[in-house]
Amino acid sequence: MTELLFRADPYQKDCAATVVEITPEGGVVVDQTVFYATGGGQPGDAGRLVWDGGQLEIATAVKVPGNRIAHVPAGPAPLPKVGAQVELRLDWDRRYRHMRVHTALHLLSVVIPLPVTGGAISAQKGRLDFDMPDAPEDRDALDEKLTALIEEDHIVTEEWITEAQLEANPGLVKTMSVKPPMGAGRVRLIRIGTGDTQIDLQPCGGTHVARTAEIGRIALGKIEKKGRQNRRVNLLLDA
Repeated sequence: MTELLFRADPYQKDCAATVVEITPEGGVVVDQTVFYATGGGQPGDAGRLVWDGGQLEIATAVKVPGNRIAHVPAGPAPLPKVGAQVELRLDWDRRYRHMRVHTALHLLSVVIPLPVTGGAISAQKGRLDFDMPDAPEDRDALDEKLTALIEEDHIVTEEWITEAQLEANPGLVKTMSVKPPMGAGRVRLIRIGTGDTQIDLQPCGGTHVARTAEIGRIALGKIEKKGRQNRRVNLLLDA
């Protein structure tokens, strides 16, 4: 099992680790990592793996059986040996942009309170697909609401509930196509705002900024028709 250090601190940019396995595909599995693995519409992190006498560019991170994460090389290169002590260094600018976009998409699900049928994140933009037969009448109003939520600088926190608690509160799940992973006994929630100023609470395993003002300027992109009842709403990260 790989310890996920980004769960405790998504701002941690590097860590020391021990290589525990090299997968048949050449992925490097370590005992702990700051790299987020592809999942929930968020790409796996990229960066570098460094050890005494070598280094390796990492293109992405993926989940492998046994609750472990494999760090996938960007190309053919010498690999560290099992048991080697290594340092993992994130491509922090890319990861931080993912955090900003991901948090912005949570806010988008607030200003468009409809079931979500899909979503994706990149370092430049993000999108959510909604069960929305008709396009919004006032794009400017959506843009203004989203900007206001960002500028209000709401705190973003995590908490955990049991699977039984989630089953008793199905309204927490906004996504129709992807359900929170079950079987571990508990589910992670992301809360935006606190007390009377809480604006969102939903299951999520991704990485997020600590406060909404960190998102910065987001521009509402195209709203595309994707099927009879689906609309894709795009967000663009300004800088």
